[in-house]
Amino acid sequence: MSDTMLKAVNSRHPVMILPEKYEVFDLSETYDPDLIEKFIISGKRAVGGYLENRKNMYLAPQYQNKRNVHMGIDFWAPAGEPVYAAFTGEVVYTRNNAETGNYGPTIVLRQIAGEMEMFALYGHLSVDSLTQSSVGQKVNPGDIIGWLGNYDENGKWPPHLHYQVSFEDPGEADMPGVVSPDDVKKAAKLYPDPRIFIGDIY
Repeated sequence: MSDTMLKAVNSRHPVMILPEKYEVFDLSETYDPDLIEKFIISGKRAVGGYLENRKNMYLAPQYQNKRNVHMGIDFWAPAGEPVYAAFTGEVVYTRNNAETGNYGPTIVLRQIAGEMEMFALYGHLSVDSLTQSSVGQKVNPGDIIGWLGNYDENGKWPPHLHYQVSFEDPGEADMPGVVSPDDVKKAAKLYPDPRIFIGDIY
């Protein structure tokens, strides 16, 4: 890891507060939303997902049964839990991507991590999050950006945060959260592993 990235990781605030013990989900073979809901309700937490090929998860029509490689990290936790700015920056885009299977309420921050500019997408939030964070608002590490949304408002998913980073300005409150296997090499250059910024959480 470069000195710039080490500086970023050492100076950041957690995107979500995790307990001392949490699990790492591997959804490459099985996705069972009911089991995930029960897991969350039991008080447990989980993370995972970058470059995971999730063959049985993205069944909504917009994925065309082709896009299934995950370009972000998921934080699985109950609806209502807060999410935080990791670095200094500002809110640049907000939108409710309300289509089933989409992100639901979504916020994108432009942030400076170490000496590097990057854009961070927070997806599957609550509708109230779009009031909490408005375009042009400045943020500092540890500021609450919003809260996890419930099934009815987050795109019809078990509660979780989709956290994705981009080296380029996406121009809107959206990024391709999953891509086809043929596009992974190109996509990974634009949407790197978030752990280079937020640390080795798994």
